[in-house]
Amino acid sequence: MDVKELDVREIPPFRRHPLIFETFENLPPGGQMRLVNDHDPKPLYYQFAAERPGTFDWEYEQQGPDVWKVLITRK
Repeated sequence: MDVKELDVREIPPFRRHPLIFETFENLPPGGQMRLVNDHDPKPLYYQFAAERPGTFDWEYEQQGPDVWKVLITRK
């Protein structure tokens, strides 16, 4: 299965989370997206955990200092 890459570094901050969640919701079960960001998206992880508990896996692929990449899998 292909991994959907979503690079949000050039997207205004107020649009990032809605776009990320929309992309996640469009993934099929087992689908994956790679989030590319300019900072640690830890607050996003907590939002996923609060709003969609048990529906995702979160795996850091790269942790800074300039680029963070996270593989998010829809369960």
